[in-house]
Amino acid sequence: MEKSPPKDKKHRSVFKHDSKPVEQKPDCSKQARKKRVSDKTVVTGGAGYFGFTLGRALAKSGTEVILYDRKTPLWEIPKGVELVQADVRNFNDLYDACEGVDCVIHAAAYGMSGSEQLHKKEIQSVNIEGTGVVLEVCKQRNIPRLIYTSSVNVVFAGQTIIDGDEASLTYFPIDQQVNEYSRTKSIAEQMILAANGSPLAGGGKLYTCALRSPGIYGPEEQRHLPRLALNIERGLFAVRFGDPGALMNWVHVKNLVQAHILAAEALTLEKNYIAGGQAYFIHDNEKVNLFEWLSPLFEGLGVRKPWIRIPVFLVRISAIFMENLHYVLCPIVEITPPITRHEVLNVSCMHTFKINKARAHLGYSPKKYTFADCVDHYLKQNPKKRNFFLLKCFLWTVFLIGLVIVLINFPEIVKFLWEIWESYVGILQ
Repeated sequence: MEKSPPKDKKHRSVFKHDSKPVEQKPDCSKQARKKRVSDKTVVTGGAGYFGFTLGRALAKSGTEVILYDRKTPLWEIPKGVELVQADVRNFNDLYDACEGVDCVIHAAAYGMSGSEQLHKKEIQSVNIEGTGVVLEVCKQRNIPRLIYTSSVNVVFAGQTIIDGDEASLTYFPIDQQVNEYSRTKSIAEQMILAANGSPLAGGGKLYTCALRSPGIYGPEEQRHLPRLALNIERGLFAVRFGDPGALMNWVHVKNLVQAHILAAEALTLEKNYIAGGQAYFIHDNEKVNLFEWLSPLFEGLGVRKPWIRIPVFLVRISAIFMENLHYVLCPIVEITPPITRHEVLNVSCMHTFKINKARAHLGYSPKKYTFADCVDHYLKQNPKKRNFFLLKCFLWTVFLIGLVIVLINFPEIVKFLWEIWESYVGILQ
């Protein structure tokens, strides 16, 4: 059922930046001038690292930007940017925020990493219900462009993918996805793309597209790099697992920002709405092995790179155990699993994608960035080394005790593990 525009404006937290922006060195070259592709844009999830970086870039081009998020950014809000603190699932608040907007970039999501991956109800609510609200607001507010920040996980769930493209890869079966985040991102992307061409309340049509991103990195990224560094210091990356030749893609935040700005332009009449109803893989156009890619981080932390290799199934069993331990203890205390089943698949399985379609349709041209520069920045911000000896002992003790309890109470698991071990030894021989 369609929702009617609210008659009374509901209270929401709004913050504007009044002070002068940080002084930048002038660059008068034509290439340095960014073309404004929107008069006013709303970025949902705008307090996050990517959303904030995107909003800042749009504001520099002259676009009026509204960052829409429940949280506040860690960074100073620049001139030309407004922060609206509200929930993406709240129709009235989002409707109010979208007054006069001609483009929405829907980057808000929940459950990407850490213990968030196990909060299924919240993931479903934010990623699916929230996307439905965004679509309805766009239709009621006559917003002609909607860009969805999607994920490669809509097509990947542990199977080998070598240079996959948008035409050959179909959505991975939703009921076979190993985590709720991937399942809901897939549903949300399909909702967004299906809405392409939908009529707007005041006439005209809604044009939509989706950008499928792998892991994001950058100098101030708060999700992947700090967690990887913490787990390395804890000794949880003391071993290697998976196919030693497994490769994956990553994307620097600035390249992802570039792709979104180009997508906004590609949903206009001037570009013949070429991106309408389309999905695009976006990354740095590089393939990396995670353990090799993390070398600068190991070196920066003074930790030896892992050289002992163990079977993937052992790591996966550990992940399953820690996930179940999280659910058991959740009413008392929340334990963040060091690694989840989905993350095991990401690390151990080959999955790479082509960006030819984004190049052809959007004019996407990723720039060269290095992970080492991001590590240097992180270490300058976090110079103090921590000693996790006691924590390591505690975690290993909890794991071993829990494993013994599970094996005693579930003999079928012992049989299953023995069969896998025999198969593994057979392969080695």
